[in-house]
Amino acid sequence: MSNGSKVIHSDNYRWQGVEKKEYKTDTQNFRDIHRVSLLGDEIRELNTQTRYFEIQPGGYSSLERHRHPHSVVIIRGSGTVVLGNEMVSIKSHDVVYIAPETIHQFHADREEELGFICIVDRYRDRPVIPDDATIQKEITSLEVLNKIKK
Repeated sequence: MSNGSKVIHSDNYRWQGVEKKEYKTDTQNFRDIHRVSLLGDEIRELNTQTRYFEIQPGGYSSLERHRHPHSVVIIRGSGTVVLGNEMVSIKSHDVVYIAPETIHQFHADREEELGFICIVDRYRDRPVIPDDATIQKEITSLEVLNKIKK
């Protein structure tokens, strides 16, 4: 398309010409997860980045927090999300809003892949991994404390 617009076709949660990447390389507090940057890395006109994350059964994202908000749309499977002191079941087509400074973590704990689209600001702060003192101060639910992975 001459104006820069485009369509990225998908087949079974894989997008043509888009590379599957490691989730993160600077920490090890996650398991069996990868990401795909769909829009925003190469399209400078966008103020957001649209990414797809997929967690294999038994896997989880990093336990983290940051100053920026983001939105998540579950498009595959089901699982659990930790949002601060709460634990919520999630499934396909659910939408999750993560407010700034909220400790959060996604879990594929339903014996199936958990896939979600995550939209964030292009220019944002880096995630912070909460230390034990922060977790102890902010998370009082024993159910959540037993669920999170550090």
